[in-house]
Amino acid sequence: MAVHDTIGDFLTIIRNASMARKASCSAQHSKMRVAIASILKDEGFITDFAESQDAKGFKTLTVSLKYVDDTPAITGIERHSTPGRRLYYGVREIPRVLGGLGVAILTTSKGVMRARDARENGVGGELVCKVW
Repeated sequence: MAVHDTIGDFLTIIRNASMARKASCSAQHSKMRVAIASILKDEGFITDFAESQDAKGFKTLTVSLKYVDDTPAITGIERHSTPGRRLYYGVREIPRVLGGLGVAILTTSKGVMRARDARENGVGGELVCKVW
């Protein structure tokens, strides 16, 4: 079966590994996934991520999950805009996650960025996911 929502699958891999208390998880490599992992690392939701190759030579992305007192740092992660329903927001309409405790990730004309950075740069875009 063909994979249609690669970002949704990536977020599900992270969510399931976090709930199962895994130390790390891996997924196929893409520029969008690397950008999302970079934002998650900057915000302190994961400890690190690394790019590598599997036995067949395909690039993979390995994400090291973060735990605080045996509790996952990622309490919730959800896909917001899907391939069947794209959700775009203007700079004044970008939603806040838990009153600023979480982070929203957008893809804009200036690249993938946090909602806070998009507001500062004065750009709107597609809301990819919310993490808290």
